[in-house]
Amino acid sequence: MRIGIFGAGAMADALGTQWAAAGHELMITGRTAGKAQALASKWGARAGGSREVAEFADVALIAVLHQGMAGTLAAIGDALRDKPIIDCNNPVEVEHFTLVTPPGRSMAQDIEQATGGHVVKAFNLCHARVWQMRPPVFDHRSLVVPYCGDDQAALETTRQLITDIGCDPLPVGDLRHAHHLEAMAAIVISLLFGGHDAHTVFNLVDRAVVPASA
Repeated sequence: MRIGIFGAGAMADALGTQWAAAGHELMITGRTAGKAQALASKWGARAGGSREVAEFADVALIAVLHQGMAGTLAAIGDALRDKPIIDCNNPVEVEHFTLVTPPGRSMAQDIEQATGGHVVKAFNLCHARVWQMRPPVFDHRSLVVPYCGDDQAALETTRQLITDIGCDPLPVGDLRHAHHLEAMAAIVISLLFGGHDAHTVFNLVDRAVVPASA
C-alpha cells in the first residue's frame, strides 16, 4: 500500500516506522523539510510537497498539531478527494483540556469537508510511545484501536493498517462518533499531562479477585 504522511512529528514517526516495517511504501511531507527528509531516510522512503504526497498516496495519514491543521489542509487542497484519509489528531487545548472545535463537531468532519476525502478517525487515543511498541501488547493482550468513518473502503483500509502494527481493530460507528473519540482524547491528554505513564493510561485489565470455591 502507498501511504502519504502529512506531518513529521512523533505520531508520524511512530506509525510510519511501523508501516514501513510491514512493507508499505511511504512518502512524507511536513512543515519542516529537514524533519520530513530525516524520517524519509529512516524509512527508506521519499519526502515531497503536499500535492506530490497526496497524488502518491493510496491512503493518507494526517498527523499534525491542531494549530497547523488549517495550513495543512490549504496545502492539500482537493488532491485527496475521494481517497481514504486517516485522522489521528486531537483538537485539544492544554490549559483546560477541552476541545477547540464547536460543540458536536469533530476535526475529522472538518478534514473531510475541506478535502473531499473519506476520513476515518483512528489512532488518536494513545501517546506516540505506545505506537512505537512492537507490537503494542499489555498484559499479553493486543491493544484495541477504535476507529470510525462513513466509507466502507476507507474503513477496510484502516482496519488493515491497524492489524499491520499488531493491534485489534474495533469499529465504533460512522464519522459522527469521531467527536466522542476526540472528547475522550481530551481526558487522556489531561492524564498524560498529570504524570500518568503513557503506556498504562488504557491498561484497564480487570484485576478483580475471584473468590476461591467453598
